[in-house]
Amino acid sequence: MEPLNAEDPERIGPFRLIGRLGVGGMGRVFLARSAGGRTVAVKVVHAELASQDEFRRRFAREVAALERVGGTGTAPVLGSDTGAEAPWVAVGYVPGPSLRAVVGDAHGPLPTETVRTLAAGLARALGHIHAAGLVHRDLKPSNVLLTVDGPQLIDFGIARALDTVAEGGNLTTTGAVVGSPGFMSPEQVRGERLTPASDVFCLGSVLVYAATGRAPFGTADSGVHATMFRIAHDEPDLTGLPPELSGLIRACLAKDPAARPATDELVGTLPVADPWLPADVLARLGRHAARLLEAEAGTGAAPGAEGSGRTASGGAGRTASGEPAGAPAPAPAHPTGSTVTPSRPRRRRALLAALTTLAVAAAATAAYTLWPGPATGTEGKGERGTGGTAAPAPAGIVPTAFLGAWEGVLQGGEDHPRETARIEITQGPAGAKNAVYTQVSENRLCMGRSRLVSADEDKVVYGESDVTTSVPAARCTPAAHQTLALRSPDVLEWTSGAAKATFRKAPTGTSVVPARFLGEWQNVPRPEVYGDQDGRYGTWVTVTQGPVGTRVVRFRDVFPRLDEEGAPTPETVSCGSTAVLGGSGNLLVVGPQVRDQGAWDPECAENGSSYLQVVRGKGEDRLLVYPMVDAEPGEYQRRS
Repeated sequence: MEPLNAEDPERIGPFRLIGRLGVGGMGRVFLARSAGGRTVAVKVVHAELASQDEFRRRFAREVAALERVGGTGTAPVLGSDTGAEAPWVAVGYVPGPSLRAVVGDAHGPLPTETVRTLAAGLARALGHIHAAGLVHRDLKPSNVLLTVDGPQLIDFGIARALDTVAEGGNLTTTGAVVGSPGFMSPEQVRGERLTPASDVFCLGSVLVYAATGRAPFGTADSGVHATMFRIAHDEPDLTGLPPELSGLIRACLAKDPAARPATDELVGTLPVADPWLPADVLARLGRHAARLLEAEAGTGAAPGAEGSGRTASGGAGRTASGEPAGAPAPAPAHPTGSTVTPSRPRRRRALLAALTTLAVAAAATAAYTLWPGPATGTEGKGERGTGGTAAPAPAGIVPTAFLGAWEGVLQGGEDHPRETARIEITQGPAGAKNAVYTQVSENRLCMGRSRLVSADEDKVVYGESDVTTSVPAARCTPAAHQTLALRSPDVLEWTSGAAKATFRKAPTGTSVVPARFLGEWQNVPRPEVYGDQDGRYGTWVTVTQGPVGTRVVRFRDVFPRLDEEGAPTPETVSCGSTAVLGGSGNLLVVGPQVRDQGAWDPECAENGSSYLQVVRGKGEDRLLVYPMVDAEPGEYQRRS
């Protein structure tokens, strides 16, 4: 925890601020005290998001839903003001280390009985969240806190507000994708609508981590896109999982959401141990509580920065329900600019250092993906390894220079491609399917995985491949053998049979769409084509953030229905479709449009693949959407 800055407020609503716990993409997090002495975490939205009306409306609805969430395993909302100049929400303090800290840093994999009780407790908490109409969306080990009375689930509930901003293209910061790569569900990876079943899949991944110390689909250290690809297409790695847990976890990790168990099924069938945590973990919780209470009794002040020039107030440990645990009366307020001098400064400094991780973890309750992560105060970007440092890179034979994503044009030119290809290479031994390839042609998008044959300093060879994605369905064949020869750090030559192309380094990860494309675009008026009916013809293109292989482009067309003689009638036809991202180099390449079954008409037409370009014209940005044939582009202007 850091001291308050000069620009930080002293109070937010009825809560008096003690210190700053972190800053994330969505806002600031503070540790605070209520007038009655309760310790809370207050989240304040960034001004640039608060200025967006749609975000505010969605934020208000989600906070209202959060206030309906109650029951074991979740902490209460204690106050909010979604209409304030800087909207905020305050939630209860949860004293306990995260599952990631316990498994990754202190104890290692947990016993079977503990994992079963963990599963029951998290399933119960998810049930409360789902009953309030919410989906967690970011269930991962660092968002699970362990207390004497059971697990506490944090970071839930406001992600839908974030989705609204991301869909509108106004949030362009890295991390707009809600979720952490190693602990996403297949439908999250594909950018589909999420249901409570998505959280059940993520629960399965968390339980694997708790029981083995490893994520079932690997970590982002091996490449974010590769990890997400494994989630969508590969079976989980359950090596080392106790047989007693195998059936439960395999059911949760079913690729089909309909095949996963409901949370109430899990709660009703899982035994609960008491005490549920190993003795050394319980002892650690006891030491935390004792040291915190000792400091409260000796100083009357909560953990905060000394000599910061800002007011501090008392604090106490909290039970899992958020109630005070033997807290003293709150310290009296001091004038602005005064400092509380502790009676034992050396002990206070040591205690502050010991409790920082605990306090940061507690402060994340009821937030969402882009609030600071509980253990580090940084934005949530996926789990690290099982230790206190990043997991070591996987062993393999691929030279470092080849690792990453590469894109090239197979037919046409770099400015006007007719067919493109992309390959993303991660580390691995000979025989591993460690390359994800994507090919986009006029009417087809194909993705798959290729098996590594050999690698040396200048050349990497791939053999057989599997098709994992085909748009349209069942239209792709496996890629042929591929050879990649390095020409410079940013250029390699790709050959496959008689085909040859130059590939260049390309962005990779969960946020590869350049910021200039993001947002909603509307067609430029064409009265010279449609005459007085021009206002009835419209096309909207919405570009959102995401990784290659997900649906990041949405199209919506409206036009008048024509009668048998081709004359417009009063009736309007509406067509909706999406397109999967296939490349993000100089141009944005997307596959064939896939119809939106909820917005489709027999008169609608499915268009083929296209590539998008942003140019400057007439004093403003214009989006050009070219089909992968010789034709003029559609021209769009950004909606204000």
